[in-house]
Amino acid sequence: MDQVKIFDTTLRDGEQSPGCSMNLKEKIEVARCLEKMHVDIIEAGFAIASPGDFESVKTISETIRECTIASLARSTPKDIDVAWDAVKGAADPRIHVFIATSPLHMEYKLRMKPEQVLEQAGKMVAYAKKYCSNIEFSAEDATRSDPEFLKLVVAEAIANGATTINIPDTVGYTTPAEMRELIEDIKGNVKGAEKVIFSVHCHNDLGMATANALAGVLGGARQVECTVNGLGERAGNTSLEEIVMALRTRQDVTGLDTRIDATQIHRASQTVYNIIGQTAPLNKPIVGKNAFAHESGIHQHGVLANKKTYEIMTPESVGIHVNNLVLGKHSGRHAVGSRLEELGFVLTKDELDRCFEEFKVVCDKKKNITDADLEAIVTHNTNQIYADDEDGYKLDWFQLSTSNFTTATCTVSLLKDGEKAQDVALGDGPIDAAYNAIDAIVQPSEHTFDIFNIHSISEGKDTLGDVTVKVNAYGRTFTGRGLSTDIMDASINAYLKALNRMAAYEKKRAASKDASDGSRIRATDAAGEAAR
Repeated sequence: MDQVKIFDTTLRDGEQSPGCSMNLKEKIEVARCLEKMHVDIIEAGFAIASPGDFESVKTISETIRECTIASLARSTPKDIDVAWDAVKGAADPRIHVFIATSPLHMEYKLRMKPEQVLEQAGKMVAYAKKYCSNIEFSAEDATRSDPEFLKLVVAEAIANGATTINIPDTVGYTTPAEMRELIEDIKGNVKGAEKVIFSVHCHNDLGMATANALAGVLGGARQVECTVNGLGERAGNTSLEEIVMALRTRQDVTGLDTRIDATQIHRASQTVYNIIGQTAPLNKPIVGKNAFAHESGIHQHGVLANKKTYEIMTPESVGIHVNNLVLGKHSGRHAVGSRLEELGFVLTKDELDRCFEEFKVVCDKKKNITDADLEAIVTHNTNQIYADDEDGYKLDWFQLSTSNFTTATCTVSLLKDGEKAQDVALGDGPIDAAYNAIDAIVQPSEHTFDIFNIHSISEGKDTLGDVTVKVNAYGRTFTGRGLSTDIMDASINAYLKALNRMAAYEKKRAASKDASDGSRIRATDAAGEAAR
């Protein structure tokens, strides 16, 4: 069966979504999920964008061995040089070169004439080719480009060594019929088209990203660029889970499939949502809470008689399992570890030990532990362990007084370096009071709150509460998460983790400035000595 390659850009395009930035540890965790899912290509970032982006692309390239690793690069020598430096340690490195080809982008963004864009595209593909054989070329805003000019640019890229040609619907403008026709036109009328793989990258501004991607595939594209949960600029990208399951469910129409292990979809989706501090919309296809729920009496009757009446795929096929094993306070480490393996988690001994300890703590507060609880416990004890958390403030205890007719008061006791610090504060509600008390002790730099989210992990009044706090300072976002059956405990811990990460960044920033100042002083002294 013909195969479609899955090019995942969650770590590049997906991370560009407001509030969805990830640190290095989180990016590696996502990359490992993608590798386990058997994604073909991981676009690990835009290496030249920042030192942090370069480090993440380089680390992922050296860590992930079962996927092609790509870095995006503008059509300039410097971008391509940096991209190669970042991906050269990969098992199969790819440089992804792009330039805009639509009249709007060429005139107002690039300020280049069409003939200049044509020349630059060819020259920069050839320049990248000297580094590695795996070169992808993207014609940004292809669906709003003049088709004849677009074909000239694609031909130039192929002639200079591109092995993959990507046709992006950069602003989600096209329709399925137009996308299919465009791919067919290019494949049928560009010299050398038979030697390369064609790709589509569709945005969801009009809600047609997955439909357009499928249309591109029907037109002859054999790579789809997508993201987990459809993350991306503005309204997002083609959802990985949607394109994979659409191809698999409708093989009768397409005759195509991917190499994706679909049972890892739920795990990857939850990992990404947990990291960015969001939850899936209830009606999100494939991974939403209601994707396999049936409330209508007619639907329930049909499903009970035969699931295929209203389910075109099974929950198990995307990694959602029905848990028949009841876990509670008497469950052993082996039972917990076995269930986590069934859910797709591969933990080290130390990680499993940490998770089991928290599992026991939760068991003292909840009678039965659900799969959702287990997933949350694992997330908080693997993705959310940072050295800066461990070096910073920790909650010792708190005491709260609040009602609907008095001002909330909170006393907080924190630990740091073996010493206790306590303070009390008033606030407009219990969380505001607690955070004011924390601020009085920590005295953090000026910051704003980007996100404060609370959601329940499972059902029932004893459910775990998952709190995400994102604070902004220095133009950066610092994320903290807390998990507890006590929502105040979770809220306090989430805020402390965010502040600890902000303090760790400030420490590194100060050290970098000191090093820079020292270098400048030494250079000045050396220049003075030479003059003497």
